[in-house]
Amino acid sequence: MRMKNSLLRRDFLKQTALATAAAAMPFASFAQSPTPAADPISAAPPHAGPRPHFPTTDPAWATTWDAALSVCAGNVRSMPRYDHPVLVEGSTYAGIWLECAPQEGQVYGTLQKYVATPVGTPTPLQTARANHMAFFAQQKPDGQLPASIKLADKVGTDAGYGQIQMVVPIAATAWDIFQLTKDQELLETAYASCSRWDMWLRQYRDTRKTGLCEGFCTYDTGHDNSPRWKGIPNRCPDTDARKCPPDPTMPRLCPDLSATVYGGRIALGAMAHALGKRDDHARWLADAEQIRHLILTKLYSPEDAAFYDLDAQNNFVRVRGDLISRVLGEHVLDPHKDKAIFEAVWTKQIHNPKAFWAPYPLASIAMDDPAFVRPIPRNSWGGASQALTALRAPRWMAFYGKQAELRLMMQQWCSAIMRHTEFRQQMDPLTGDFTQPDPGGYSPCALTFLDFARRLSHA
Repeated sequence: MRMKNSLLRRDFLKQTALATAAAAMPFASFAQSPTPAADPISAAPPHAGPRPHFPTTDPAWATTWDAALSVCAGNVRSMPRYDHPVLVEGSTYAGIWLECAPQEGQVYGTLQKYVATPVGTPTPLQTARANHMAFFAQQKPDGQLPASIKLADKVGTDAGYGQIQMVVPIAATAWDIFQLTKDQELLETAYASCSRWDMWLRQYRDTRKTGLCEGFCTYDTGHDNSPRWKGIPNRCPDTDARKCPPDPTMPRLCPDLSATVYGGRIALGAMAHALGKRDDHARWLADAEQIRHLILTKLYSPEDAAFYDLDAQNNFVRVRGDLISRVLGEHVLDPHKDKAIFEAVWTKQIHNPKAFWAPYPLASIAMDDPAFVRPIPRNSWGGASQALTALRAPRWMAFYGKQAELRLMMQQWCSAIMRHTEFRQQMDPLTGDFTQPDPGGYSPCALTFLDFARRLSHA
């Protein structure tokens, strides 16, 4: 496909200046105390440590690397409802969300050796810990975790419980951090909290008694403005995630939410083993296998090689979206026992250049799906390639033996980010142009570049 003129190389120093300035802009109205702005060109980032060996000698790699570190450092903020600084989402998202903040913290933590932490500020691993413990600290007595904790939330507020909004299991990323730090308090807290969260989901999100996890609203899966949820409210009634809207097609059995439960149970099994809880370990693995089996038998369409929501009238919601990659993200498909299913999903959907494998993968809705949204608006899971989806890709692509394709995807994302250096939320999957209305300074995009550049340097 012929690329637009906007794909030609832009004035890099100008874009870098904009990016560094953007890192300081997003939360001006939420800052505890104002700080003087630094010269975006001449100021060397004080948090920059040693750099990896970049894939090429192009100075754009180092400049973008430093700008991405500046975004992350600027987005480590103190919260009204938690005592330790966390890495917030950035851009227009002034807070942390259950679907993404724990994983973002975990990725940031793996970059610790590249970050020179000033005295009195948290290290990336300490920030990663806080991105988990903040949710555990705000867990309700009945076991519900908050879907979000925002900088604007006052102490004592009940905000953030109107949906479940989960993708990467917080149990899984907590377990990842424990393996790096051997933090026993984190392990014990995560095990207790995530066990109670699993119980809450069983009680309130399995109303049809199928053993799968149900979606009640758009925000449950974080798929804002997605045709997947067309006609369904964004939030649950009365902003209460226990309540399903009075719609005859609701609730839905959701493959990605169920996959998140599966991944959480696998992690809980590993935690139980580490804690010497032998019976719990066996129970978690058995429960995980049960929901894995249900996802494959009830929510997979062999003729389409796709996973779909199943509505309350037992009809598939046939919109092919990135929920497919979320199922893969939790390794629901066994690479040996389910090899035929994986190869069908990979060939017909994920790696199909007419569907998800765009020049800048992965599109959030298959490009050949009638529901694919054009032109692409802001904050749209209707087709745009999202930084969050890119950040999650290393969790599964190598697991299924797709290292070469992952490498290409990482190269494409890095090249697009280096052209713009603004660290925005989403881009056109065909051109690599980032959607402009929102400001830059978006943590997932900065982390995508840092993580991908580091991985490419090791390849």
